[in-house]
Amino acid sequence: MRVAAILNRDSGTLRTMDLDAFCAEAMAVFAEAGHELQCHVVSGSDVLATIERFSVDPDVDAMIAAGGDGTISSAAAIAHRTGKVLGVLPAGTMNLFARALGVPPDIRRALHAVAKGTVGQVDLATANNQPFVHQFGVGIHARLVRIRNGMVYRSRVGKMLASLRAIAAAAINPPRFEVEFEDGSGRQKRMVSGIAVSNNPLDDGPVPVAQRLDTGRLGVYFAGTVTTGELISLVIDVLVGRWRANPQVTELESESLVLHFPKRKREVHAVIDGELIELERDVELTILPLALSVIFPAKDA
Repeated sequence: MRVAAILNRDSGTLRTMDLDAFCAEAMAVFAEAGHELQCHVVSGSDVLATIERFSVDPDVDAMIAAGGDGTISSAAAIAHRTGKVLGVLPAGTMNLFARALGVPPDIRRALHAVAKGTVGQVDLATANNQPFVHQFGVGIHARLVRIRNGMVYRSRVGKMLASLRAIAAAAINPPRFEVEFEDGSGRQKRMVSGIAVSNNPLDDGPVPVAQRLDTGRLGVYFAGTVTTGELISLVIDVLVGRWRANPQVTELESESLVLHFPKRKREVHAVIDGELIELERDVELTILPLALSVIFPAKDA
């Protein structure tokens, strides 16, 4: 297989690595597995253009993206549109889609696992036709990302500490908003502090990721209106993997979902795979079964 690897040098893990040496190692590892790898190290601002270029290159069979969840999500959207196979190397803070695929968290172990991996298909979700691989969120999550983005950090650990400071800041005045939703069983209305819609239902671990990526269903999670103390309790429950038992959380599964925000304010955002986007008054979420070709990592690498 002819593979193009695109490495985001600005992502947390890669920022501190000798990337010339890593590329040489990657080419040797893939050659040993019977593949031809070309390695391209680019800045964050050039990642998408580089992925777009290789996605239509007839001499490339698969692309490997190394970066955070935002980079991987954008790469998945391009791979889906062009029909290219996508491999993932974890180089961000949480690496949620990589975890769901079973990619080892250590990037060098991941390199060997992906080189020996097999091609298969997984589901892809969309929000108003914008693909995402992990999660669409409104309310608490979007506010946390907005606050964190206003902080300065220079490393993966720094980003994690900024996230903790953002949680403390958001807890002072948790969001509260009205949503109407339709999932095929009738229209309902709720007051909530947060909504999360995931590409396949989430597991119960301390880092919630999809249990499987081929169920053909969205996981939909509502956090009821919370006080400061209740929000802190919810965050703790997420961190220790008992969020499903939190009394503020309700969930459902659906193949599609329409969210309507009757009192949406202009400055309110949503978040897709860690990146802020403008929240539209109506959001249609769907699941595209087995729509993305990926490299599943070898389990014995």
